Amino acid sequence: MLIYSALLALGATLAAAVQSLEVQGEYFVNPKSGNRFQIVGVAYQPGGSAGYNKEAGRDPLSDPDICLRDAALLQILGVNTIRVYNLNPDVNHDKCASIFNAAGMYMVLDVNSPLIGDSLTSYKPWESYYASYLNRTFAVVEAFKNYPNTLAFFSGNEVINDENSGKNVPPYMRAVTRDIKNYVKKHCSRPIPVGYSAADVRDILFDTYNYFQCTLEGDAGDMSKADIFALNSYSWCGKSTFKAASYDQLVSGFAGADVPIFFSEFGCNTPSPRIFQEIGTIYGSEMNGVFSGGVVYEYTQEDNNFGLVDMKADGSATLMPDFLALQKQYSTLDFTKIQGQKAATTSTKKPPVCKPGLIQNSGFNNNFTIPVLPPDTQEIIDGGVSPKPVGKLVKIDNWKVKFTVKNPDGTVINNLAVSPLADDSINEPGTNTEESSSATSSTPEESSTTENAPAATTSKDAAARPGALVLPAAVMGALAVFAGIAI
Repeated sequence: MLIYSALLALGATLAAAVQSLEVQGEYFVNPKSGNRFQIVGVAYQPGGSAGYNKEAGRDPLSDPDICLRDAALLQILGVNTIRVYNLNPDVNHDKCASIFNAAGMYMVLDVNSPLIGDSLTSYKPWESYYASYLNRTFAVVEAFKNYPNTLAFFSGNEVINDENSGKNVPPYMRAVTRDIKNYVKKHCSRPIPVGYSAADVRDILFDTYNYFQCTLEGDAGDMSKADIFALNSYSWCGKSTFKAASYDQLVSGFAGADVPIFFSEFGCNTPSPRIFQEIGTIYGSEMNGVFSGGVVYEYTQEDNNFGLVDMKADGSATLMPDFLALQKQYSTLDFTKIQGQKAATTSTKKPPVCKPGLIQNSGFNNNFTIPVLPPDTQEIIDGGVSPKPVGKLVKIDNWKVKFTVKNPDGTVINNLAVSPLADDSINEPGTNTEESSSATSSTPEESSTTENAPAATTSKDAAARPGALVLPAAVMGALAVFAGIAI
């Protein structure tokens, strides 16, 4: 039983744990049920790049009040995964990780940050591939390895983004993937997958994929081979189709994949607001045999106008029309059926052997000689980072959101709270559509006495219908304290 209503849950509670997932061939799989897992995700970076401040000890998962606000809203939306880009391994993330875990959401985590020395550079990557950089990526692994809802790590994001970066970056990016996988194998109690988030630049996309997915000398245990492959794709804009958006090319190009493939970002915002028409296709029969869902970009409204929620400095937030458009698309799908597909017990798909002929673009690197470890790095892999950040699930004293959150029409959402799910449950969409649900919105004048709710990440384009600008009574009821229960 999954409870999606904004129920008021008080009292100290140790968050029930989602079931840690495994990679089995080309699928994410729940090892208890044997069911495939489809990512229904949102890119989560409150405050954008400014939300990461190393000196202030701030990152997207450092403020539990903000996380509680956003988890409640994402839970109502139907999300089961967040992607988080910039993380500080020296900050405690226990409460935020526990909140998202209780809300039934997994975390896909980037190990890099935008600061100098915290990521591999596209220009002269050999100058940024050194022990202190790798030590930081390992520290992110240490900080999040113990949370059961840590789904995967990205070793890089769009580091290869054109033909020029395709000349020199691939061997170093594959080396970073190898190094993180070796650290995970040595220091993690379970095999957390490590992969790459690619730019959907079609001239180099499939060369990038082949470079990361082939095996050196046919070694099935090749540690430099990515466990997952994802892409940031914005080819579906507004009203389009499977073929017009070139999704058919993606399906055919990845059809032989022996690892999970998914969208690490999607949601073109031209025209705006967005309609998210691609949702039905991504989770439908044309794609879900090859793809494992995707991550909408993004939760928080920024200058680039991709937001689902507009958040303010005081912690208050307002839902954007895109939030309602995305929610409407999710509500049309049968996610019980989508998440209930059984994975094949054995996969017959095999990765190709690395060889120059795999690479089609003449400017893309076709040399599969991977750089050796930088000096002093093997000692870190063997002994672990020091000091080691340690994460664990903790009790949450109050599930009620303390910030004011409003609908697009300015009405306040009352009694907003995270609804903790039962053990081994994941969040699902499609529960905010009952026409009979009661609405309990308040006027802006009454908002001074209501609890407030935090902000979140951003999403993309929607040509919303006139009614999408006002949260209907059905949706208001699902946001209210007396919302329904889905089984």
